[in-house]
Amino acid sequence: MEYHYYTCDVFTDAPFGGNQLAVFPDARGIPEELLPKITREFNYSETTFVYPPDDPAHARRVRIFTPGSELPFAGHPTVGTAVVLAVTGAIPLTGEETRIVFEEKVGAVPVTIRRVNGAPTFAQLTAAKLPEFNDTVPAAEDIAQLLTLGRHELDDARFPLRFVSVGFPFLFVAVRGADVIGRIRINVPVMEALGLKEIFVFTDECEREGFHYHARMFAPLLGIPEDPATGSAAAAFAGYLAVRDPLQNGTVRWNLEQGCEMGRPSLLYIEADKSNGAVTSVRVGGNAVMVMEGRMTMESTID
Repeated sequence: MEYHYYTCDVFTDAPFGGNQLAVFPDARGIPEELLPKITREFNYSETTFVYPPDDPAHARRVRIFTPGSELPFAGHPTVGTAVVLAVTGAIPLTGEETRIVFEEKVGAVPVTIRRVNGAPTFAQLTAAKLPEFNDTVPAAEDIAQLLTLGRHELDDARFPLRFVSVGFPFLFVAVRGADVIGRIRINVPVMEALGLKEIFVFTDECEREGFHYHARMFAPLLGIPEDPATGSAAAAFAGYLAVRDPLQNGTVRWNLEQGCEMGRPSLLYIEADKSNGAVTSVRVGGNAVMVMEGRMTMESTID
């Protein structure tokens, strides 16, 4: 039996940038035990397997795997899967904007697909969960050791260390400039000793004009030494920034670059809604481009 798949690059408008994703638009019939093996075969940071929804009002049910585990939610797989299904006609478009809902382990995830120059190349997700904050964090000295930096190179006086989650917790760490963020080397034993799974490091020195933050994300214990673009972290980052913003009512927006050090520059557009000073919604969006398509046979996966 054959199963069709596509690959795309997410959070970029050009092939071979952004974050790679493999999508199986109809994964029915693939044995459960093969899902992690197929993911490791592609060896991208994530692969998605798409099924009919449990609720007929929703578009699809989407399962997301890294080479190390299944995730309850992730941003670039959600954005990329939406674009793939729209480009291939699996999801019909209703106009310049098409609003759908994916079912993921975290819950219902609203997604807006937008046409750009007539083609559905942009998607924006709304996080299913509001940001959750946790200020019980490792000591700054330990974080600096984890990053192989000096304690003085952290920028935690301006941007406090903080865990934020919209489905999976990231530790947010600011550093003092582009030179510092470029010199990071992850000390995996220290990361393991601290019990950290994912760490998102950022600075407000950017390479690209019109962008506000430059970031790197590391999750070696999940099989992702470094991620070119991390939508779930970006959505959580919108919450991190929004609670610090003085705006009481309305929408705040930031442009985020990631993946530059990996040679896969990624552009993520994040925003948050606020009402009476409280964050009421966070979103992340970006472009995706199709790269490859192919077929997988069950015989080849079993051998």
